[in-house]
Amino acid sequence: MIILGLDPGTATTGYGVIRYLRGRVTGVCYGTITTPAEDAMSRRLLTIYNEIDEVINRFRPDEIAIEKLFFGRNTTTAITVGQARGILLLQAERHQIPIGEYTPMQVKRAVVGYGMAEKKQVQRMVKEILHLDHTPKPDDAADALGIAICHAHMRGGL
Repeated sequence: MIILGLDPGTATTGYGVIRYLRGRVTGVCYGTITTPAEDAMSRRLLTIYNEIDEVINRFRPDEIAIEKLFFGRNTTTAITVGQARGILLLQAERHQIPIGEYTPMQVKRAVVGYGMAEKKQVQRMVKEILHLDHTPKPDDAADALGIAICHAHMRGGL
């Protein structure tokens, strides 16, 4: 099974593709979709829409895992991230790919074993779990891989 993990953002959307087979996960690919801050929001969302479509068409994921929004203070950031998240959900639905949604705490618990883990701990464990030579960069890509690992874990595998 191929799982596409997504860490939504307007400036940077992280994606991570893993293969999950017989309780084991391996990294396939990861990266980011970035949009220029000076572009209109509509242009930025179109860029995310088009580029995630390319990722989906290239890797043909069986399932998509995406981070749930969790913001306490900055409503402006929450709104823009929510718009990017909506584009990602739309593409998953358009391609008829099942979706799993996870909070940051669920991802940390699945990857590190502790829901309050720090970002560096998650990145280090993503590297170890996927047997990568180096920590995935940027952080958004590492987070997306963590979300995909969480999805595999929640399916009863890891």
